[in-house]
Amino acid sequence: MRLTILGGGGFRVPLVYGALLGDRAEGRVTRVTLYDQDPARLTAMVRVLADQAAGVPDAPAVAATADLDEALRGADFVFSAIRVGGLEGRAADERIALAEGVLGQETVGAGGVAYGLRTVPVVREIARRIARVAPDAWVINFTNPAGLVTEAMAEVLGHRVIGICDSPVGLGRRIARLLGVRPEEAWIDYVGLNHLGWIRGLRVAGRDELPRLLADTEALESFEEGRLFGAQWLRSLGAIPNEYLHYYYFNRETVRGYLEAPQTRGAFLRDQQREFYARAGQDGQPPGSALAAWDLTRAEREATYMAENREAAGAGEREESDLESGGYEKVALALMRAIARNERATLILNVPNGSTLAVLDAEAVIEVPCLVDAGGAHPVSVDPLPLHAVGLVTSVKAVEREVLAAASSGSRADAVKAFALHPLVDSVTVARRLLDGYAAEHPGLAYLR
Repeated sequence: MRLTILGGGGFRVPLVYGALLGDRAEGRVTRVTLYDQDPARLTAMVRVLADQAAGVPDAPAVAATADLDEALRGADFVFSAIRVGGLEGRAADERIALAEGVLGQETVGAGGVAYGLRTVPVVREIARRIARVAPDAWVINFTNPAGLVTEAMAEVLGHRVIGICDSPVGLGRRIARLLGVRPEEAWIDYVGLNHLGWIRGLRVAGRDELPRLLADTEALESFEEGRLFGAQWLRSLGAIPNEYLHYYYFNRETVRGYLEAPQTRGAFLRDQQREFYARAGQDGQPPGSALAAWDLTRAEREATYMAENREAAGAGEREESDLESGGYEKVALALMRAIARNERATLILNVPNGSTLAVLDAEAVIEVPCLVDAGGAHPVSVDPLPLHAVGLVTSVKAVEREVLAAASSGSRADAVKAFALHPLVDSVTVARRLLDGYAAEHPGLAYLR
């Protein structure tokens, strides 16, 4: 099989390639094409992957190109992980929002709206190119905001685009570990939108084990989400929220933490990765040095993840058990296997709602457990959302729809509406100033008028 990675110079590409190196089954990926518009990042990433492949028999061949049609031609799967505007854009998203006293995180609040407004036109064009050049390819989307972007691409590609995220998987694994349960033996009742979901149950042999965890304060506060939200709040919800809901439930504390931090997350990653790519791209480096630089950079990146939220919650440093992510590369590989080999799997994915949640229309992309086979991903039936969750889910989906509308119409009024309707933006006047600030900073928003 052939895999094309859009955003092939991206920092997380070695996670995907590393997962492919461990796949020795029939019908595995034999060729990986990296597509990126930044030649320096491509060069550095090709070196990291070469270090990974050293000594591995039959490692997938790697090619790199800045020609999108060339990258897509012959692809069986397309993995989309682009970042429109780069980390400079992310840092600007955070800075402009914080100047107005609101959250600028890359997928949540004003930052997520700005990121979506400049990303949707690009991914729609990519989807059209895929439909023309590689119509039989399956697209796995990790580009943020993942639910919104998946919905935009699905307008063109239908069910052949599926969104993935590692947050729900990582959360489910941490809960299962605390309960002494093997994750693969548990059914995780997770429902919501991308970065806006809740685990409402964890069933083993038909028995829900989550109430046992909710009753144990010591166990609840021994893992990342328990320390972020606190045992009392989790018991009040009767569920374990995705970590990104900390931005909603503790918004004032988080914004204050971001304002007091020496630099935003985007600025930290921008500076960190600038140094990494410079080192990894240098000529004359000994074998293995590019991969070693990547490993060191990744360790620091993981240890500092959501540092402002932990500071606001008094949660302290991340523990070793929390550093393991859900492994989006493992989710992607499991998804590819299920489709390509008809190896049926159950995965939490971003897919069109259909009739799964009655409060949303059929085209709305949601994040729920899905049964995956050669025909794609099929969302399973879930219990209705409680009213507090309905309010957040429908409000944020309304914002996403305004972003999609603005990207189609080029209407400034639609864009202002997207900002103003977000639960974390508390003023239409602020929404207008936000759009002015982002439009002045980002050439990718020049289409708005």
